Amino acid sequence: MRKGAVVRNTLETQISLEWNLDGEGLSTISTGQGFLDHMLTLLGRHSNSDLVIKATGDLYVDAHHTTEDVGIALGSALKEALGTKAGIRRYGCFTLPMDETLVTVAVDLGGRPFYVSNAKFPTPRVGDFDTELVDDFWQGFSTAAMCNLHVKLEYGRNSHHIAEAIFKCAARALRMAWEIDPNQKGVPTTKGVL
Repeated sequence: MRKGAVVRNTLETQISLEWNLDGEGLSTISTGQGFLDHMLTLLGRHSNSDLVIKATGDLYVDAHHTTEDVGIALGSALKEALGTKAGIRRYGCFTLPMDETLVTVAVDLGGRPFYVSNAKFPTPRVGDFDTELVDDFWQGFSTAAMCNLHVKLEYGRNSHHIAEAIFKCAARALRMAWEIDPNQKGVPTTKGVL
């Protein structure tokens, strides 16, 4: 099984994380932020991977450091779990409807970090979670995972639905990208290494 385990301790956050890419969609998540826990549970379920995340952070300041650092730790775990990336499909793209919202996410696990999103949230918060932190999470993730991650919000009215569609859609695109392709010999690149 392809697994990544990360312990990330800073002056702002303490995170321990395990990610089994070849799991069953099971998650045990505790970040101190209910909405982020919900999004990460969706990520595990829709990527059919197992996630264990325990994060504590300076939430008395705000949720920025915890959210960003969980994204960084998750990206690091993915990079570790993929190893040489031999046999993976590398690319994934998915379009997902969430009620009135439609989102497309495209992923390249090719070793070059780049994050692009056009998603604008109609409200600054969902509950006590700042919606701008969705971008901070995925930016940290894509940098640490060394992947391209493109998010396109086609349309949407509800901030909760937009965030949820992004996490579910990213999960489905990542699952496609890290899936083993029985016809792929070695790493999927002409460079010989990803």
